[in-house]
Amino acid sequence: MKIDDWLLEILACPACKSPLRAEGGAGDEAGELACTGCGLVYPVRDDIPVLLVDEARKP
Repeated sequence: MKIDDWLLEILACPACKSPLRAEGGAGDEAGELACTGCGLVYPVRDDIPVLLVDEARKP
């Protein structure tokens, strides 16, 4: 799945409100979204980012 750049610009970490960056996946595909501030990593399931702090994994 490819996350559009415009979507990444408006998404923010629910824990610290820092921007997110796409990580993992093959090529341009994102498997996870990582916070640039606190470092929490949020999963992407069925092309939908799951931005729940309880679902995030710590780095």
